[in-house]
Amino acid sequence: MGFTWKILFYVGVFSLLHFGYELTGWAALIPFFGVDESVFEHLKMGFFSYFLTSTFEYFLIKKKNKGGNFWFSRILSNISIPWLILTIWYILPAIFGKIESVAIELIWAFFVVFLSAFFGITFEKTVEQAKPRMTAQITVLIVFLVCVFFFVRFSFSKPWIDVFIDPHTI
Repeated sequence: MGFTWKILFYVGVFSLLHFGYELTGWAALIPFFGVDESVFEHLKMGFFSYFLTSTFEYFLIKKKNKGGNFWFSRILSNISIPWLILTIWYILPAIFGKIESVAIELIWAFFVVFLSAFFGITFEKTVEQAKPRMTAQITVLIVFLVCVFFFVRFSFSKPWIDVFIDPHTI
């Protein structure tokens, strides 16, 4: 999958995960889809969007993938996506404070999703050429599984930490 197409696919999947639960109300979607506007839900959507995009990419190119570190590079990028979203998102408030304009916030949100995909794909293309040790591969897999557990578990019962709070309820 080409760089630009992967970014666009990721943005599309992210949008689906962002609005899918709201549009359907299906409880089965809660572990993977965004259910409110909290930072946590956006990090979860980015995480699962990237995984779904990489899975789609694998099935699209699996006949061409002769070796390499496809899954290692994708999973390593996948676990970095929430941190990229968080870091990029808070650049605007760090510079300008609270953003009062909904239009600016929406444009910035789209840019954050786009840029997180750009950085994640850049990382994966570089890492795909590496020869990681087995301990690195196991570590990345463990961190990925912990992230899956974290995002699914806290979809049902969020702890009292500000990153988990829906700003509309404050």
